[in-house]
Amino acid sequence: MENASRNPVYRRRLLTHKIGIALSALAMALGVFFLMWILFTLLIKGFSAINPALFAESTPAPGSDGGGLLNAIVGSLLMVGTATLIATPVGILAGIYLAEYGDRSWFGAVTRFVTDIMLSAPSIVIGLFVYAIYVANVRHFSGWAGSIAISLIAIPVVVRTTDNMLGLVPTSLREAAFALGAPRWKVALLVRLRAVKAGVVTGILLAVARISGETAPLLFTALNNQFFSGNMNQPMANLPVVIYQFAMSPYDNWRELAWGGALLITFSVLGLNILSRSLFKQKTQH
Repeated sequence: MENASRNPVYRRRLLTHKIGIALSALAMALGVFFLMWILFTLLIKGFSAINPALFAESTPAPGSDGGGLLNAIVGSLLMVGTATLIATPVGILAGIYLAEYGDRSWFGAVTRFVTDIMLSAPSIVIGLFVYAIYVANVRHFSGWAGSIAISLIAIPVVVRTTDNMLGLVPTSLREAAFALGAPRWKVALLVRLRAVKAGVVTGILLAVARISGETAPLLFTALNNQFFSGNMNQPMANLPVVIYQFAMSPYDNWRELAWGGALLITFSVLGLNILSRSLFKQKTQH
């Protein structure tokens, strides 16, 4: 060990290692510092807006006092719920196809390529696409258009997660099912998918968390609605757009409501991420 410590090559590599560790720790500290700064500011300003009226009253008119986010909360729940109902079966079935047949077909390779592009595509482009093919043709904004836009963001997440999870199923399990005479579709649905259901559910929850705070697609599709409405065929209020509009307003109560809405979305996304990690951790432990 003493001979090694005297070696100049060893000392140079040790110094490089220490510098790398120090820079990595500094970068992590900076990231954590700004993250905690953002969260601390959000908690301080957001908690001041949390009150019963926030969940019981709709967004106020310009210049008026009071008000809440009931219409925006309900609108977000309706659109995210509808998008989840669209994205879940489409994403899971597409993921099953890729896992079962995608390795041996050009269509599977193209689907994976398009899925990777969709995962990194700017959400505003997806919103503009839905605006061009749907909103411009029906000539009005609507909750349906918003649901379609954010479902296009969620589908690639579910597809990729399902494909990756099914790839973790041992080959021996599939071969055993085939040896018992099970057809391929039953092996895919009742053996492989059941074996990784916790991972697939995790992917769905991550997709929901991904679309819960999207603003740009909804500006082009659902727009906003000052009044409470459950009609998905009309412009619909939603938390991201309300936060975007209220945060830049000159009215103090609107800005306070924007902080409250931001806190609600943050806690919702945090809860979904914790739930998804808990489910996946329990599955891996078993």
